[in-house]
Formats: sequence, C-alpha cells, structure tokens
Amino acid sequence: MAEPDTETQTRPPDPIGRLLVVTIDRLPAWILPAYGATWVSTPTLDSLAGRGVVFDGVVATGVDPRRTLAELLGDSESALGGPAVVTDDAALADIVAGATVHRVEARATARPAADEDSTNVARLFAAATEEVATGRHRFVWCHASSLGVAWDAPDEFRDAYLDPDDPPPPAGAAVPDLVVTADTDPDLVVGLRHVFAGQLTLLDRRLSPLLAAAEAGWTIVVAGVRGMPLGLHGRIGNGDVPPYGELVRLPAIVVDRGGRMAAQRFGGLVTPADLGATLRELVAGDAPTHAATGGTPAEHAAGRSLAGLFEDWSVVGRDRVVTVTPEGVAVRTSAWHLVLPAAASNDAARPRLFAMPDDFFERCNVADRCPEVADELSQLAEAARDGDTMRAWSATLSPAAAGRS
Repeated sequence: MAEPDTETQTRPPDPIGRLLVVTIDRLPAWILPAYGATWVSTPTLDSLAGRGVVFDGVVATGVDPRRTLAELLGDSESALGGPAVVTDDAALADIVAGATVHRVEARATARPAADEDSTNVARLFAAATEEVATGRHRFVWCHASSLGVAWDAPDEFRDAYLDPDDPPPPAGAAVPDLVVTADTDPDLVVGLRHVFAGQLTLLDRRLSPLLAAAEAGWTIVVAGVRGMPLGLHGRIGNGDVPPYGELVRLPAIVVDRGGRMAAQRFGGLVTPADLGATLRELVAGDAPTHAATGGTPAEHAAGRSLAGLFEDWSVVGRDRVVTVTPEGVAVRTSAWHLVLPAAASNDAARPRLFAMPDDFFERCNVADRCPEVADELSQLAEAARDGDTMRAWSATLSPAAAGRS
C-alpha cells in the first residue's frame, strides 16, 4: 500500500477532544468484513473503517477481559476527566477511576428476542447513545459483553444467512460450549456460525445510532476484547482454547476527530496497551512513547503511542507480541504465529507454527517443516510461560523468525 498523502489530511480542531470507546467482548477480527470476511454483513463497521484507521495486527497479551480493557483504556480519564461508563458487565465498571457508571443488564435467555429493541445489545447501545447525546462527559466508554451471554438476535437475523438447502440453524439463544471433533456434524458447526453472524449483524445495526451521536469532534474507537472460538481449533463458544488467532487477534478501528488518515490500514503488530497510549496522545497530546522493540517488561506492559500514524505514518509496529493464557502461550511475529498449548490443554502440548499472513485461519501446522523457527519461538514461549518476561519480549529474533528473510 502506498503511503497516505499527509498533506491533504485535516488537523484536529482543538487540543482536548472528546473520546468514545466501544469495547466488545467475544468479537473476533477474522469474521468481520473490515478484516477480509466476505459473508457477514456489518455495514456500520465497514463505514467506520472508511472513516478511520483499521489496525490489522492487534494481538491480546492475555485473555482476561479486565486486563485487556485496562490496557486499552490506559489513563485517558486523567486527560478528559471521569468518564461515563455504560456497560452490561458490572465486574468491569471499576477499571476507570472516577467513572459515572450506568449498568444495563445482559440477560441470559433461552429463546431469541421477539424484536430488536428488547435484545441485550439494543438496550445497551440505546443507553450509551443517550449518554453521548447529553454532552455531559468528554469521555464515554460503552462495554458490551452480551456476545458471551446470549445470542438473542431475532430469527430473521440468523435466517438471513441460510441458503435454500441449509438445515434450520440451531434453536435457542444460549451461547454454546461445544467441543468439535471429526465426528461433529458439520451442519451444526455451520449453523452455529450462522447464528453468531446474525448476532453480529444485529450488533452492527444497533451500533449505528451510537456512532452517529458522536460525529463531530469525537475520537471514536471500536475494539474487541477477546475473540470467539467458532470451530477452527476444536471448540465453539465460551470454552477455553489455546491462544490461536480466533481468540487473541482483535479488531480495532480508530477514527481521529480531525479526520486524519481516513480509510487507511496499519498492518504492524500492536498490543491493546499500545492503543491505550495512542488514545491518550490523540485526545491530549502528551502520551509517552516507547521503542518498538527491546525495552523493559514495564514498558511493554505500559504500551507505546502510535499517534504518529495520524501525523506522517512514521510509526512501525512491534517485532512480536507474546500472549500468555492458562491454556498456553503464543508468540506472534510478522511472519509467524506459534502456539505452545499447556500440558492440560485439549491440544497436544507441542508447538504449532503457522505462516502469516498466508495461513490466515491457522489451519496448516508447519512446525515440522520449519524446525529452526519453531524451536526459536518455542524457547520464547517457554520463557514467557516460566515468567521470564524480559527474554520473551526482548531476545533478538533471527531474520527468519522476524520475517526479514
């Protein structure tokens, strides 16, 4: 991709802006059209991507939503004052200091909703839209967890993805927890994906009024917190899986309030903490910046600002992201995604290596064919598993492992 023409970009209108952050738990990147999917309808997110920068390489460093949200939000409240938090998960409301919290309960339900307005996501986004419209707060954070609570989209949303010869989608609104084996009915797997796709289309439709309320003078961020396993690696639903991309690769779209760098994509590796540092600089202009590689574990945890992307596209991504979860460890570079499952995982506890970006869905394990790379990245994964954060994040990568050869 050619570098953006920075001379034509508009400047932010004032030194302190407004910030709307919409975080969505259990939203994977791989299923969204903005990330290459061709069969799911999300026109609101597509339009948002056309207005901002799509971050292609956001990888979570863990799967605890509280930790990821704390990294993503950073300390933006110190620049904009206490935010308004509209959330359907009370356990996350205390992450931001001095917040005014509006809780909208996410209800588990056995059946799809009769209409859109009574769905979990519709009620949540309606409350957040009202909060933005009041203008009382410079910082509004809306967090949705209902993708992991109920798939309650009315029947017409899930039916929209059926071909004439497809069997009916699975009944009910309960979020599955299904182990997928060679004996699992493929129609069941496809049907559950259709139900989830319908849920995303509902979410996208109800997101539109919220984003429209924050049109002028707002920096807008929509980001995932965790992915949703949908059968690519042996599980569908909320069950635990090793840190494959379907779980830890997150969507993130950032729209600058001044319209800079609209419709651009950044492919570098990024952590949620990097996004948090970027947001603070975009809204207040005083975020710290750390080196892309090397640095102390504290610096990696704190993140580094990528706000230079909105000035002259001068920022480069990290050379790796290390993810540590109870189910295993992953090391992602620009060329590879290595997963080292935990011994107790359903997967065999041996490294699995996937070539990036060609093997987007991580279906072809090439560890046996690329033993040197697999061994090098496995050593970093083992270091992270054993608590040696410095080595995992800072050891020099070979050209092959880094993707420079």
